[in-house]
Amino acid sequence: MKTALKVLLTAAVLTPVAVYAQPRPGNPTTATVITKEEIAKVGAAAQASHTTDENTKVVDIGDGWSMELGVIHRGSTRNPPPAAPRPPAAANAAAPVPCGQQMATVPADAIKGAISHDNQTEGYYIVSGGGTAFIDGTLVNGRHSTNNPDGGPNGPGCGGAVAVGARKVDLKVGDVLIVPPGVIHGWSDIPDHVDYLSFRPSHGVMKNGWVNPAIASK
Repeated sequence: MKTALKVLLTAAVLTPVAVYAQPRPGNPTTATVITKEEIAKVGAAAQASHTTDENTKVVDIGDGWSMELGVIHRGSTRNPPPAAPRPPAAANAAAPVPCGQQMATVPADAIKGAISHDNQTEGYYIVSGGGTAFIDGTLVNGRHSTNNPDGGPNGPGCGGAVAVGARKVDLKVGDVLIVPPGVIHGWSDIPDHVDYLSFRPSHGVMKNGWVNPAIASK
């Protein structure tokens, strides 16, 4: 009797463990490695541009979720390159859709270059350089973008805006910043440059399995 009871108790304890240890149907069953060399290859193109933001891979983590590793380089805001001329708008192009709060006259301390992402969380890890970022506050006079390429980097969001009431934070090598969807962010001052990795969990935004062309197998 005692032996049978022990068997039943052991089974009761181990069964939930066995159930939870099983992979969920349709979800990934393997891990993904992104090597230092792959990050360097994607970053090499970034170093040639004043501002570049690219993902390395879009990794399926199950239930419609993905995880991306962004490789980002931003040059000095004190010595920006000349603005590229804007191409003429197509005759049948849709009018830009406003986003954020609309103001005819913005406060003098509004910060240019504010953005937010509809569905994308970003976690920054600074690996080189640094600068002053701005976060939170109110996004004003933005234009909504539905641009959503397979590899991101971020999917739809609000850009071309200014931030009102944002707070500034100094970020240096080793610092981490986490920005949830819909939260304003941007850089107000980069003395020389800033390079950072961005870890991006997202749901239904990008195409699982996408690989940056710089590291895709030939």
